[in-house]
Amino acid sequence: MKKSLFTALAMLTFLTASAQSYQPTDDNLQARQAFQDAKFGIFIHWGVYSMLGDGEWVQHSKRINRDEYALLPAGFYPSRFDARQWVRAFKEAGAGYVTITSRHHDGFSMFRTDATDFDIVDATPFRRDIIGELAEACAEEGIKLHFYYSHMDWHRTDYPLGSASKDLPHDEASTDWPQYYRFMNRQLTELLTQYGPVGAIWFDGEWDHKSGFDWQLPEQYALIHQLQPACLIGNNHHHAVAPGEDIQIFEQDLPGENTAGFSGEQDISRQNPLETCLTMNNTWGYSITDKNYKSADELIRKLVRSAGMNANLLLNIGPRPDGQLPVEAVERLKAIGEWTKRYGESIFHTRGGLLPPQPWGVTTQRGKTHYLHILHADTREIVLPLAKRSVKSITYFDSKAPVAFTGNKTQTTLSVSADNSIDTIVVIELK
Repeated sequence: MKKSLFTALAMLTFLTASAQSYQPTDDNLQARQAFQDAKFGIFIHWGVYSMLGDGEWVQHSKRINRDEYALLPAGFYPSRFDARQWVRAFKEAGAGYVTITSRHHDGFSMFRTDATDFDIVDATPFRRDIIGELAEACAEEGIKLHFYYSHMDWHRTDYPLGSASKDLPHDEASTDWPQYYRFMNRQLTELLTQYGPVGAIWFDGEWDHKSGFDWQLPEQYALIHQLQPACLIGNNHHHAVAPGEDIQIFEQDLPGENTAGFSGEQDISRQNPLETCLTMNNTWGYSITDKNYKSADELIRKLVRSAGMNANLLLNIGPRPDGQLPVEAVERLKAIGEWTKRYGESIFHTRGGLLPPQPWGVTTQRGKTHYLHILHADTREIVLPLAKRSVKSITYFDSKAPVAFTGNKTQTTLSVSADNSIDTIVVIELK
C-alpha cells in the first residue's frame, strides 16, 4: 500500500513538473509536420446514438434519462461494419488520417476498456472492438488514427454536471471529480497503449464548465505526451491554444472566420498546426432525416480553402447504426478522390502560399512551386508580390499552356482565364 501510494505521488509530481515546462520533442515536431502534410482527414462520429437516428446529441435534445439511455447498447449490433472497407474509401478520397469518437458525451466507449462496462465489447451483443479493428485497418493502409475523447459525460454519476449536462434529468448527488479524472486518465492510457502509434487525441467538452473549474488539463496532457511523445493534442474548447496542446481546432469554420459562433476567442496560432472540422450535412452523428449534404464541389473548395489558409480539413461522416457509411457520404468521398488524384499535388505536402485568402481564391506552395487556386470564374487579373525576374514559368495546371504576365521589380500581374467550375489552378515555378 505504501509503495503504491509513493508511486502514485511520484507520478503526480512528475506529470505536474512536465505540464509546467512542456517542450515538444523532436518526434512531436516531426508529427506536426506530417500532420500538416496530410491536409485532409476524415472525422467519424459513431456510437449507440446512431440507433436513434437523430444526431450525437440526441440524449440531450430528447432529455433522455441515463438509465433509459443505458438500455440502448443491448440492441446495438452493427452487422455491416467493415473497417477495411471504411479505410479504403478514406484513402481513395485522399485522406491521410481518421479521427473517430472513442467516447462521446453520452459516455459510451467504442473500444475495449477495463475502466467501465458501458462499452462496445461488454454492453452490446456485437462484442467486437470497433477501435481495434479500425486501428488494424489503418495500419495496413498507412493511415494515421486519431481519437476523439469527450471530457464531459452524461452517463457517469461521478461527473460534475455542467451547463449542458444539467439540462438532463440526472441526479448530481454522487459527483466525484477525483474519481472521474482517474477514470478518464485510465481510459486515455488504454487508448495510448492498446492500439499502436496514435496520431492525436482530440478533446471536446471543456466548454461544459464555463469558468472557475479546474479540468487539470496540464497533467492530463503530460500523461499523454509521456505515453506517446509524438501524439498530438488538440482541444475543441473554442479559445486560443493552451500550453501542452499541439494543434489548434476550428469548428465549422475556416481559421479566421466565425460564422458558426465558435471561434470568437481564437487567434490563429503561428506555432501550432491548424485544423478545421466540418460536417458534410448539418449533423455530426447519423441523422435519418438530415439529407442536406453539401455538394462534392463545395467540399472540394473547402479543402482547397483550408489548404490556402495553411490548415487541414477534417471532414465528418456519421455512420449508420448498421455500420455502413451513408450513401451520400460515399458518393462525395468518391468525387473528392477523383479530384485529389488529379490535383492533389497542389494540396498535399503544401503550406499556405504567397497571399492570404483573396476574393478570387487562395494560394498554396511547395518549395519553389506555387499554386494559385482560382475559385471564381470571373477572375481576369491577379497581382502577386513577386519580382518578374524571379519567375521561371507560369502555366495552367490542366493544359500546361503559358499564362500571360507582366511585371517589375516588386510585383507580377497575371492575365488569367478561369474556366474550371471547381478550381482553376495556375502553377508558378520560381527560379
